[in-house]
Amino acid sequence: MTLIEQSLLERLHPREVRFFSQIGSTNDEALDWLAKDATSGSVVVADEQVAGKGRLGRVWHTPPGTALIVSVVLRPSAEYLSKITMLGAVAIYDMVKGLGADYVGIKWPNDVLLNGLKVSGILPEAIWENGQLVGVVLGMGINVRIDFSDTPLAGQAISLETILGRHIDRLDLLADLLGRIDYWYEHLNTRELFETWQSRLDTIGQTVRIQTADKEVVGLAQSVDHDGALLVLNAHGQVQRVIAGDIALG
Repeated sequence: MTLIEQSLLERLHPREVRFFSQIGSTNDEALDWLAKDATSGSVVVADEQVAGKGRLGRVWHTPPGTALIVSVVLRPSAEYLSKITMLGAVAIYDMVKGLGADYVGIKWPNDVLLNGLKVSGILPEAIWENGQLVGVVLGMGINVRIDFSDTPLAGQAISLETILGRHIDRLDLLADLLGRIDYWYEHLNTRELFETWQSRLDTIGQTVRIQTADKEVVGLAQSVDHDGALLVLNAHGQVQRVIAGDIALG
């Protein structure tokens, strides 16, 4: 057992934890664990992720030592499945604000922004069996010390240490994040979670262009519904309901 793994297990006890110095995807590992015997709250953590999953089938590589890469196993009732994305975004928002950051927001549906740039991404994935929800894996990646300068993502993404100007301990960050996830998971069936997520969205009132799996939606982001879908008023005066997609503002 490595010192990192030992520290994780001690710090997060009695939570079940699997740590990997390198992994393809923490979500894939957590989904396999979920399908077997993982209890709600179990965590998969990696130092390096070489085939992380993003929206629309994108694959991401996160170099070692640069980010917090974690997937959490949850077993909610099916009626609250749509709230898992909100839970992740609000928990990360709270964590980033707790570090002393000033300009934090949520870009619909689940990107957490720091000074208007993406600091975190979220990907929930569910398992169903015979029409019944087995559970969901909440995958999260938080940029801690990735240098985006001179990369295609310069001007789009940012890291915590770049903005805060100090060292961030990833184990402290993980413990803080998991505590906030636990809190919001306990409030999954309340209006508090939805209202908190809604109040922190930077997207409402802005002109948006959203690429979904099969179409493009352009218009004014008017509001969100209680399942987290974005309601967009298009140029023809019609309101279109968008569940998920890649969004650009302006």
